[in-house]
Amino acid sequence: MTMGNGRWTIPIIQGGMGVGISLGGLAGAVAKEGGLGLISAAQIGFKEKDFKENTVKANKRAIHRELKKAREIAPQGMIGFNIMVALKNYEDYVKEAVKAGADIIVSGAGIPTELPSYVEGSDTKIAPIVSTDKSAKVILKYWEKKYKRLPDLMIIEGPKAGGHLGFTKEQLSFYDDKEYEKEILAILKTVKEFGDRKEEHIPVAVAGGVDTRQGVAHMLKLGADAVQIGTRFVTTKECDANIRFKEAYIQAEKEDIILVKSPVGMPGRAIRNPFMEKVIAGEKIPHGCHQCIKQCNVIDIPYCITEALIHGALGDVDNGLLFCGANAYKAHRIETVKEVMDSLLPDRT
Repeated sequence: MTMGNGRWTIPIIQGGMGVGISLGGLAGAVAKEGGLGLISAAQIGFKEKDFKENTVKANKRAIHRELKKAREIAPQGMIGFNIMVALKNYEDYVKEAVKAGADIIVSGAGIPTELPSYVEGSDTKIAPIVSTDKSAKVILKYWEKKYKRLPDLMIIEGPKAGGHLGFTKEQLSFYDDKEYEKEILAILKTVKEFGDRKEEHIPVAVAGGVDTRQGVAHMLKLGADAVQIGTRFVTTKECDANIRFKEAYIQAEKEDIILVKSPVGMPGRAIRNPFMEKVIAGEKIPHGCHQCIKQCNVIDIPYCITEALIHGALGDVDNGLLFCGANAYKAHRIETVKEVMDSLLPDRT
């Protein structure tokens, strides 16, 4: 499939993983192979010298730096940003990504109701992430009524995805593969109905637990245009995370993949480690505040999610939060991005 100037040529989207897991290196490598590469904007400037003192400015500088890095790797590739709605300064970061020249903005962790206004007047495409048919209808109706437009791409993120999840704990217990497939089909039907009314085709990608050639083929057969994959790309040479972060995936067993409660109240999926054991035991980890999530109450939270994710990205895997997908334990070696892509698509090998 293609989008824009034809720079996204195969049905693979690399999921945006923060903090510091998918930056310009990984996104550029995926785009070079014909996929859609996504840079995570979540605390993207954490390596800047003034990050603690000037967090927003540091993040904005890093948005430009990481996109430039990705463009140097894949000048003709399609490269965008994953920017969470839940972020403080969400609007500022979207506008900065547009200014930097992002091809697309993907937004989840909340409903991006006003996203169309933030990219107005630009060529930047927009793609909301939804997890239920109900949320898909909300965003489609709202954008159609208020902005007279529809998404350029819709991403369905299922219960096996990594990081923050768009489900309640009860929903995560309810949705097995068979049940969630019904939800996928319902969303596909809804998106088609909205597109047909305007004689537009809205591409849909499915994410969460899709990590094999068979899984990709199945989602495409269901009617999806593409799949979004995160976990498989973590254990690649090109991934921007520290090697110890990647090794944590390789060393993890199935029982090490657990659901955790984020400091902001959302369920998430991560690898069990000494840090997580402390959190599960009810310990409060001393922390500062980096002004990241809107709903965060710095006084009451057990730990700072920014600090925990930075520890992980830098390789301090005992003291970091190691977000992952449900199938992270299946990783057994470090691969290249090309090897991952070849393993997922039969016509590439």
